[in-house]
Amino acid sequence: MQPVNRERLQKLNTFLKVDTLSYKTISANKATVDKQWVLVDAEGQTLGRLASKVAKILRGKYKTYYTPHVDCGDNVVIINAEKVQMSGNKWADKTYLRYTGYPGGQRSTNASELLEKHPERIIEKSVKGMLPKNRLGADLFRNLKVYAGANHDQEAQKPKAINLNDYK
Repeated sequence: MQPVNRERLQKLNTFLKVDTLSYKTISANKATVDKQWVLVDAEGQTLGRLASKVAKILRGKYKTYYTPHVDCGDNVVIINAEKVQMSGNKWADKTYLRYTGYPGGQRSTNASELLEKHPERIIEKSVKGMLPKNRLGADLFRNLKVYAGANHDQEAQKPKAINLNDYK
């Protein structure tokens, strides 16, 4: 063990002195948030993994200035919703419930029937279930656009295509 050089240690301490008052927690707000448009291709993606990553992007959890009570996420456009995959027998076994509002009006449909009629709703329902169940969650859900085919209506926003496999 080497002896401690006090003179060198004092120089190092004076060099490393930090003003502790400069450490402030930065909280994002509507004015300071930088929202981007992101394009995600759902072709060949597993539904649950796709939905969880998209929910994190909508929430803003991949950003350094993430604030839990603020909409600091990006706007997400998902294309090719009809080509999403599910593992196992989920196409036949997974059921989606809805209620008409009338007595005895509970209706159910499985994933394959929903894919035939409204393929974008499969992704919308799974992402919505992963967002907060409050006003913030409703605002975040409005930042999601899902399209069944490869064409989308957000060309004017110039969304940046990303690969979801790069995200954890």
